[in-house]
Amino acid sequence: IIYSAAQSSGLMESGVSAMLVWIGTGLLGILSIYWITSSFIALVIVTLPGMYPMQAIRSAGDLVIGRRLRVLFRLLWLAILVGFTWLLIMIPIILFDDWIKQLWSAISWLPLVPLSIISMGAVTLVFVTSYIYLLYRRIVDDDAAPA
Repeated sequence: IIYSAAQSSGLMESGVSAMLVWIGTGLLGILSIYWITSSFIALVIVTLPGMYPMQAIRSAGDLVIGRRLRVLFRLLWLAILVGFTWLLIMIPIILFDDWIKQLWSAISWLPLVPLSIISMGAVTLVFVTSYIYLLYRRIVDDDAAPA
């Protein structure tokens, strides 16, 4: 929306204005990511018995006070790890799909790439959910520790 508004108003034509638009957009993006970190923790908290969504968001906000950057870095590490794993596993499967099917003609009917994507998606979902839950437990255990 910001890009199309800047484009239609002519702000993107000069270098300085375009730079200011991109800096503003980047800062708003960083701020949104910074604020959304508590929402990831709220996704775990809302599964507790008797917890309502808005109550979970407030509780998550209280939990991440003073730890928001650490939580953000953990979530960033999770995204990098998942992305690297997908690249490491899926690129060879995609590249060697035709070669494998020519080598073993009996499996030429098998949609290897879609099945790999589905199974990687399932494994990724379980891994990300477990990682965020363990991150939540670490935060709660850190609160419970005597000072």
